[in-house]
Amino acid sequence: MNNYLTFTDEVKEALANNKPVVALETTIISHGMPYPQNIEMAKKVEQIIRDNGAVPATIGIMDGKIKIGLNEQELEEFATNQNVDKVSRRDLPYILSSGRIGATTVAATMIGAALAGIQVFATGGIGGVHREAEVTMDISADLTELAQTNVAVVCAGVKSILDIGLTLEYLETYGVPVIGYKTSEFPSFYARESGFGVDFHLNEAAEVASMLRTKWELGLNGGAIIANPVPAESAMDHLEIEGVIQQALAEAKDQNITGKKVTPFLLSRIKQLTEGRSLETNIALVYHNAEVAAKVAVALKN
Repeated sequence: MNNYLTFTDEVKEALANNKPVVALETTIISHGMPYPQNIEMAKKVEQIIRDNGAVPATIGIMDGKIKIGLNEQELEEFATNQNVDKVSRRDLPYILSSGRIGATTVAATMIGAALAGIQVFATGGIGGVHREAEVTMDISADLTELAQTNVAVVCAGVKSILDIGLTLEYLETYGVPVIGYKTSEFPSFYARESGFGVDFHLNEAAEVASMLRTKWELGLNGGAIIANPVPAESAMDHLEIEGVIQQALAEAKDQNITGKKVTPFLLSRIKQLTEGRSLETNIALVYHNAEVAAKVAVALKN
């Protein structure tokens, strides 16, 4: 593995001394937000994790290496370079062997984190089963990764452009526990509610850590979702955002936008239709997830 992984000094020291570390993805920087909000978000997320007692490890691919932790110049590269590839499990061997620059999705970040020995990962929302998946078979590789890779993912639910009910059914089938952090309702990214429940409602980071520890000590491989709703003051109205999403989905269909291009298009269009409010909510939920992830990472080491 040493042939493919490189570490910042901060992350290397933390891992060597069994300190809590939280993994972060780069797709949210390169494909999820516009500049300069993306770089501002990336730096602040790292600081929030440090402020809560853990070490941030933003993961990306450069120069044939999976970088576990990025320096300021590398973060800037992901935020501004227009030719960054979006990398999931399928893409990792090609991007590494070709030396291209790649931003890791939830799935690829989980792989990098697991290879590095990091157990907790903070993101915005995970991928899932797309609406009309019964026709398109469009199901995110994030879900199969959660079924097999031992990394807990703190998120504000799945991206609300997806089919939440089918996503939760898929996760149940593959034995991925969905923990509601201080909630009994599964959040829908921009909104705190979705109409769907969680598997387990836990209120403390120590309880989450205890459950994760038990899961992995039993040899039950795979991750877990820690569903953490966006703070109430930053949340959007569930019915309002659903109407916006329906409009954006219809436009994507009319324009024959498919595959990896769907999510960036929808996020950009939703931002336009909500006059920027969705981006503000997105940033707020990422900050909140970083804080909770750091607390869980710290609890796992106690």
